Amino acid sequence: MLDRLQSVEDRYNRLNELLSDPDIISDNKKLREFSKEQSSIEETVQAYREYKEVVSQYKDAKAMLEDKLDDEMYAMVKEEMDELSTRKEELEALLKILLLPKDPNDDKNVIVEIRGAAGGDEAQLFAGDLYKMYSRFAEAQGWKTELIEATSTELGGYKEIIFSINGAGAYSKMKYENGAHRVQRVPQTESGGRIHTSTATVAVLPEAEEVEVEIHDKDIRVDTFTSSGPGGQSVNTTMSAVRLTHLPTGTVVSCQDEKSQIKNKEKAMKVLRARVYDKVQREVQAEYDQNRKLAVGTGDRSERIRTYNFPQSRVTDHRIGLTIQKLEQILQGKLDEVIDALIVEEQAEMMQNAEE
Repeated sequence: MLDRLQSVEDRYNRLNELLSDPDIISDNKKLREFSKEQSSIEETVQAYREYKEVVSQYKDAKAMLEDKLDDEMYAMVKEEMDELSTRKEELEALLKILLLPKDPNDDKNVIVEIRGAAGGDEAQLFAGDLYKMYSRFAEAQGWKTELIEATSTELGGYKEIIFSINGAGAYSKMKYENGAHRVQRVPQTESGGRIHTSTATVAVLPEAEEVEVEIHDKDIRVDTFTSSGPGGQSVNTTMSAVRLTHLPTGTVVSCQDEKSQIKNKEKAMKVLRARVYDKVQREVQAEYDQNRKLAVGTGDRSERIRTYNFPQSRVTDHRIGLTIQKLEQILQGKLDEVIDALIVEEQAEMMQNAEE
């Protein structure tokens, strides 16, 4: 482990030199690439440097015990050694985690797609609840959300809603929300007070940059049409809505949220690029499917991952068997307890696999 950490620190030092090189500074692509790499290993390097300092201080303190010390000084040095030993163990545990393979998409912004699934009107209302939950979670993280496309219903729910979340590490946390979310409650539309079970699906896609996925104009069919509201009613008479079809993959994206056709096309391209990037990634990594299923954050999107039980104010994440009685807080966007538990579980699985 120490050899690997020293290699990481050597690379960090080399990146410092490169980022001061006038040739690199004048090359935007390389500058961005090296800056990103340096940022990705900075936490590991800082922890390793502290670890080396703690080890050095521990050795110095141990050497002092060999000198003739009075009782008071001996006790002080022994206490310092105990504190340094505890910190050394903490740093060793942290460094093991920091050396685990990182998802290359973790630092990316995300495109989130929520769709009402089984349960009709109630499923679509629940899709709206999930959208509010993620919006509040993003706000608490200091991230920015932007609506891309929404197909709303007369009751206030969504058949489909697509939005982006921009912020440092957005994908690293939001990726765990991929899958089917189930709700158990008495619907607003139910007069008999019976509990219904409905589902909504969530897809979280890492936002792809143009350099990561190449989409040619000749491969895209662009259709324009008038925007419509709930129930298909026309909301304007201009051809501002845009539908993009990526012919090689059959991927279709529509956007009508903006009044400007140009802005709708820009938003649709962002989603199209993310979907094509996601599709390519999944195909390339198909041979690793069995290993991917071991990771709690990358399961099948049709898999039921979480249940929100209103009568008992209970939320259960089925991937790790976590149940907490904090439904209202979670719907208010306080998802950290659940996501942190998923991260810890995945890290534990990765460490176990690395040791086997």
